[in-house]
Amino acid sequence: MAKDPLKTRLVQELGIEYPIIAFTHCKDVAAAVINAGGFAVLGETQHSPEEIEADIKWLREKVGSKPFGIDLVFPASVPAVGSIDDLKAQIPEAQRKFVEEMKKRHNIPAPKKTPELYDLGWVNKETPRRQLEVVLENNVPVLASGLGNPAFVLDAAHARGMKVWGLVGKPRQAQREIEAGVDAVIAQGNDAAGHTGPIGTFSIVPQVVAIAGDTPVIAGGGVTTGRHLAGAIALGAQGVWTGTVWLPSRESDVDMIIKEKLLAAKATDTAYSNCISGFTMRTLKCKWHEEWERPDAPRPAPAPYQLLLFADVKQSAIDWNMPDFMTEAAGQGVDFVTSMKPARQIVLDMVEEAYEVFDQICGEDE
Repeated sequence: MAKDPLKTRLVQELGIEYPIIAFTHCKDVAAAVINAGGFAVLGETQHSPEEIEADIKWLREKVGSKPFGIDLVFPASVPAVGSIDDLKAQIPEAQRKFVEEMKKRHNIPAPKKTPELYDLGWVNKETPRRQLEVVLENNVPVLASGLGNPAFVLDAAHARGMKVWGLVGKPRQAQREIEAGVDAVIAQGNDAAGHTGPIGTFSIVPQVVAIAGDTPVIAGGGVTTGRHLAGAIALGAQGVWTGTVWLPSRESDVDMIIKEKLLAAKATDTAYSNCISGFTMRTLKCKWHEEWERPDAPRPAPAPYQLLLFADVKQSAIDWNMPDFMTEAAGQGVDFVTSMKPARQIVLDMVEEAYEVFDQICGEDE
């Protein structure tokens, strides 16, 4: 190969070695990926402004001057304000009653602890605003918007020398964000874990590349191997957005039961449904999904009310060790995640396999 296919413009702009972006909620994973030559975006939607500031300080101590990102969400279709108790009181009666009956059918006790999902930033619009202030004040190198158009923050971020990335699931969303001036677009296919759109990765990435112009496109959705990385570069992406592959890593703080579920899971063990949060998202199948597929089940409540219903059951499953109701966001690339490896090894394995693929296609230099 005359030119190194992994030395993309995004790699050069960020000053990193490999075009692998890890999205993770675990700061230990983030530090390991960054120090291995990749890039990490730390999901902070479940943390208070004070916790976010502490995480930023900790990460800078671990990675030095290497760049990193923080992910927040800015959904338009949630209440402007409201405490958890206020929002719980607004949960539609049909869905509330169905979940209470579900708990009785499966003998699900009340959680021992306050549900961790109650801390999710996007239950109203006020919390993300306060989280954003901390990220701006700390001049985080990259702000990524996992949900919602970040156009409103571009001027403030750029004035601080920060880059802003937007995650999209449809070409028209990409067009709006590119026209607004985002610094990169993550084109995420339906294969992805978490909240994702209806278009497959192999389709949406080249669609967004075709309209992106000079704006770098990062491919997301089902990316767990070096072959996926090579394929994304061939589609015109400047890097890959990865999530599922880090969940069962050595550094990950995910519960061991969930790690074992992920390592055993196939693509067909994931579900694309709005029964978790009220928005469509891909997660590991569990009893919660089965319940909402019952003929007598109502339609899931809109966000954030469906998430509040799920939050109690999820916490009970964790507190009382009920694996049947445990789930995690997982993409369809989970088939290839079969062993618990250090994050650094995952990075290096992906890079090595990608180079092998390019050598097979293009031939090695003589």
